[in-house]
Amino acid sequence: MLDRLTGLGRAEFARDVWARTALHTRRAGDFSDLFSADAVDELVSRRGLRTPFLRVAKDGSTLPDTSFTSPAGAGATIADQLDDTAVWRAFGDGATLVLQALQRTWQPLGDFVAGLGSELGHPVQANAYITPPQSRGFDDHYDVHDVFVLQIQGTKRWLIHEPVHPDPLRDQPWTDRRPAVAEAAKGDARIDTVLEPGDTLYLPRGWLHSAQARGAVSIHLTLGIHTWTRYALAEQLAQSALAVLRDDPRMRATLPLGVGEPGDEIDIVRNLLVAAVEKADSAPLFHRARRGQGRPAPLGPLAQFQAVDGLGPDSVVRLREGLEARLEGRCLRTRVGWLAFPQGDLASVTRLLDGDVRTAGDLGVELVRRLLRAGVLVPAEP
Repeated sequence: MLDRLTGLGRAEFARDVWARTALHTRRAGDFSDLFSADAVDELVSRRGLRTPFLRVAKDGSTLPDTSFTSPAGAGATIADQLDDTAVWRAFGDGATLVLQALQRTWQPLGDFVAGLGSELGHPVQANAYITPPQSRGFDDHYDVHDVFVLQIQGTKRWLIHEPVHPDPLRDQPWTDRRPAVAEAAKGDARIDTVLEPGDTLYLPRGWLHSAQARGAVSIHLTLGIHTWTRYALAEQLAQSALAVLRDDPRMRATLPLGVGEPGDEIDIVRNLLVAAVEKADSAPLFHRARRGQGRPAPLGPLAQFQAVDGLGPDSVVRLREGLEARLEGRCLRTRVGWLAFPQGDLASVTRLLDGDVRTAGDLGVELVRRLLRAGVLVPAEP
């Protein structure tokens, strides 16, 4: 996936670009298989999308949801469905349309995002920005996640400035540094370029950017990479250490009467906390958080029912993609829940984790039935 976006191999991108610097790649490829103007029209007018799958912005401000949503008529009276007439009027008046979380609503992007996330090891989401000619949607700002920009249609001028706050955490948005961002945006741009169809742009989190469509409607995709950080690992390690300390009577003890400056007590707590951190295992929390930040591959209930109903020794199955499945002792933990197994099933469970296609007879028909019902295994092509 990375080579399609940048023309670089994974090792070269990791060494020279990842989380370090912006990268503009001209004529990276044709992305019309992922998204198009026809896709925009279908999503807005025929899919019954609701907020927050669409945002509408103009001149740096986001319009209220009520300005482009309404009930959808008999049998679909939910009030926050997109009103295609209102959306058109806003777009015709110069507003930018932002289709959000397209990995959930547009299959080609869902498949691509799943593959890219696996390659990067970080969760990815996909948004599309549809901007009228000579219009801009948002002021200079930075994101708290890395992004790949893929120009689909039209052209857009991008101004990129170096960070005022490198590597911001998720709770450190650009609005906390609005004056510094505005001042930095007045200076010379690190990159001043026009993206054309097939061009890509990579921006690490914190890099300032703004964009304006030129003489035609512009459509670009933004693939947001929600990067894991050392700070996030530290949070999980601290949580694991605190969980250990709950069972220590010394930590549960009440402070002495009349404590004014608790210096001695703080020293005691610090020593116990350091010892607990050294012993803590934060891996389970890390993997739980990873599972919580993504979704498994789509599951068709009728195809799954047919697989269970017709199950036999020759039935072929495979592990459902995107599960983040992990065997911990006798427990299989996945994005769709956890299952405990008897010792005799563990060898078969371990084999299926490699993702290869296997027969039910090879794994055990009853084990396969249980895993199909749980949505862990799916039918595979023979």
